[in-house]
Amino acid sequence: MDPTGTPDGGSTSVLDRELEKLLEDEAIEPGDHERFSHYVRKEKILESAMTGKPVKALCGKKWTPGRDPEKFPVCPSCKEIYEKLKKE
Repeated sequence: MDPTGTPDGGSTSVLDRELEKLLEDEAIEPGDHERFSHYVRKEKILESAMTGKPVKALCGKKWTPGRDPEKFPVCPSCKEIYEKLKKE
């Protein structure tokens, strides 16, 4: 095993790119929260960036942000909740 931790001396970034491509090619299933961008309070995003603590989206999903939300469609549940909150 080499210093990168891969048995063949390759990089895990190739595997990451292949996995991303597979995920892009698959249809988005209802309830598949990993493939959506979610609505979260801005101050919670900043706090997470500084502390590494997970955030909680309007729909209830908890995760540590790290991906560009512009690359994913908006979570339908978050959008529905946000629209209801705007009306109040």
